[in-house]
Parts: sequence; structure tokens; C-alpha cells
Amino acid sequence: MTATTAADTVVTAAGRPVIQPWSVRDFHSDDLDQLISVWQDSRTPGAHPVYSLAEIIDACSNGVAVVAAREGRVVGAAACRIYDGRAWMVLLAQDREWRDQGLGSALLAGMEDRLTSQGIRRISALLPASETRVRAFRNSEYRVEEDLHYFERTIPLQPREREPLSQLGGRLLPHGLWEALAGMQREKALIEQRLILPLARTELAKSLGVTPPRSVVLFGPPGTGKTTFAKAVASRLDWPFVEVFPSRLASDPQGLAGALRQIFLEISRLEHAVVFIDEVEEIAAARTGEASSALQGVTNELLKIIPAFREKEGRLLICATNFIRSLDKAFLRHGRFDYVIPIGPPDLDARRAIWNRYIPPAVSPQIDLEALALASERFSPADIEFAARKASQQALERAVQAPQPVPEEQVLTTHAYLQAIEGTRATVTEPVVKDFLEDIERIARV
Repeated sequence: MTATTAADTVVTAAGRPVIQPWSVRDFHSDDLDQLISVWQDSRTPGAHPVYSLAEIIDACSNGVAVVAAREGRVVGAAACRIYDGRAWMVLLAQDREWRDQGLGSALLAGMEDRLTSQGIRRISALLPASETRVRAFRNSEYRVEEDLHYFERTIPLQPREREPLSQLGGRLLPHGLWEALAGMQREKALIEQRLILPLARTELAKSLGVTPPRSVVLFGPPGTGKTTFAKAVASRLDWPFVEVFPSRLASDPQGLAGALRQIFLEISRLEHAVVFIDEVEEIAAARTGEASSALQGVTNELLKIIPAFREKEGRLLICATNFIRSLDKAFLRHGRFDYVIPIGPPDLDARRAIWNRYIPPAVSPQIDLEALALASERFSPADIEFAARKASQQALERAVQAPQPVPEEQVLTTHAYLQAIEGTRATVTEPVVKDFLEDIERIARV
């Protein structure tokens, strides 16, 4: 351990040595509280720290750290972590009272002495662009590298969450799912404004009196992308996605209601999560006046679970249904769900965008997207995908059967796609559209 000196000597710009009223020594564990206080006092307002407090404490405990002390009180500190023969400066903090008096340079000198004794010759430091206290580094002849970019990403999952998330069958979804949603601009805009914005900008939302949503229902005809939207929301928020399958819980020894209660108890261990229940009408159907049944018991349990789920921030429950009329009225009331959002068949612009997604780039310039969008009215995104793949498969068969090679643009044409559309039955029928529009008027809450 490096011995403590009575005071440090620094050299002024005029070349005269000056005895400073502090001593630089090795960090001791009982310095930690004072070190944290100095770190907090030394932070530049508005500057995002490169290293968290946990990383600083780890560097002090497991790296190389020194403090400057005056009359038993810590007035400055520096700490490094060593990786592959290079020291990374994690902390350089000074008490406000002793700034611009050579304390920073003295701390760097003390750090360099200790690193040199360990054979370390390269020292690097990352500072926020808005940091103003860089004189110590310049005075100590640290070189500024102008042509560097600093990238940072925080993995949105605590180590302690990995096991419960794995047990729940949840996962972090890839980035870009929200951007990859073709068309559906009206629905995307609504969900962006009502769900994502308040959850992504929680503090701003609260300051403006907006309560971030905790639970929502997506309803609409089959195949219109409700599951896709739920996954895209999780991807956009960078939260783990957990899907609850009532049909799988039914075989649990403790029964469906007990299994449902247990799975939400496990979800409560996650700091953030988007929880998705598809076809929620299976466990939240309208209760009858008859004697209590097992299914009614499950509905009752779910009605108890949702208010408890809503008490904790950082989680969002998304329930989806094709038959919103069949849900229990108590299930949809205010206080349980913030919004009841319709997800309908894609409109003309959305169908055009979805078609464009499934047409190979080699033939795309010659395909009349407008004609395909017009011909596929009432097609769901899944219907369009099916018709597009059907056209491609038929084109492949024709190309293979041709007596000589045929260019792609001659076998995969607008006509070929229109034929595939004619051979595809739309999932959404006219009566279904009529019922959906009525449900929007009577039930939607946006």
C-alpha cells in the first residue's frame, strides 16, 4: 500500500513548488460514504454520467482507487478499472471548495504512480461532451481524441430477472418490429400516442398530468395483426414480452384459476414487462346467472388479478379478442382497462404497403401495387401474405416446368398476383365488418 504523505507538492505555472493542504492515499472501504458525497457534489448539472454509481463503487473495490484527504475528510477521489493492460478512468471527483487548485492533477499523479507500479502504461478517460472540468486532464498531458464516437446501450434486463423470465417463457424481442409494421398507420399512430409515448416518457407524462396506461384491450376481426401489434409495442419499449396461454394453464394441477394467479405472481418479479393474453374471451366470457362454474371462477380470478397488476409501474397488460361482445361487462369497465382499441382490416394505403413487403425486389418495379390493393379489399395482413406466397409458389412451378429458362418478371406478374387473390378467401367477411363497426361505436375507448 502506498504510504500517506503529509501533503502533496504541486508546481504552479510560474514554476514554484507549492505545498497543498491535502494528502493523496489509497482508497479505504470506510472512505466510501464520503467518496460518494464528493462524486455527487462534483457532477456537472445536465451532464449524463458515463459510469453509474454501482460501476464507480466496483472500481473502488476491485480496481485501483485513490483519495485526497484533508484533516481526515475526503475532498477528492479517482478510480480506474483495468482491462487488457489499459486503465479506464471511472472516477475523477473533487470537492467544490478545492477546484482549480491542482487537486485534480494531484489525484491523476497519484493514480499514475500506482498504475505504473503494476506495469500499466495506457490510461483512457471518457467524459460527457458537456463536461467543463477537464483542466486536470489537459494539465496532466492527456491527449484529446477528436475522431472517436461513444456508443452506449443499457441491456433492459436485470440479472435477477433472467430466471423468472425464462420460467415464464418470456423473451426480449428484436428491435425494429414497430418500424417493420407495414401500413396500419392509423392504428400505429393511436397506439404510439396512447400507449408508447406515456410509457417511454413517464416523467414528462406525469408532469403534464398523464397517467401511463397499465392495461389495454385490442379487438377486431381475426388475422388483423393484434398479436403483431402487442409484440411491436414490447419491441418499441424495449421491455420483455410474456405471453400467457390460458389453454396451456388448464392442465395445471392447481387448476386454471390457480395457475393464472401463480403466473401473475411470477410476472410481478419483473421490473418491466409487456404481458399478452390472446383470445382472452376464453377466460373472461360473460358470466351467467347460473350456478358458479369453473370458467366463472377463472373470470372472477382474472378480475381480481388486473387491479393488483395495475398497482406497479413499468408493466403493461395487453389483452386481445376477436369477439369483444362475448366479454364480461365487468371486465371492460373503467379502472380495469385504460383503453379498448379497435384493430381493423388494413385500409387501401395499408394494403399497398403490406403487398410491397412481400413482393420480391427483382419484380417489384413492374407490379401494379394499386391494382393489388384494390383487389384485396377486406384482406387481413395474413391474407395478403398468403396470397403473395401463393403467387410466388405458382410462379416457381411455372418456371420449373417451362421448356427453357424464363425471367422472373415474366412468371411473377401483376396478373399472377391477381389470380392468387381470386383464389384466396378473405378472412373478414362483410357481416364481420358490419359487426366490427358497430363494436367501435358501442365499445371502443380511445
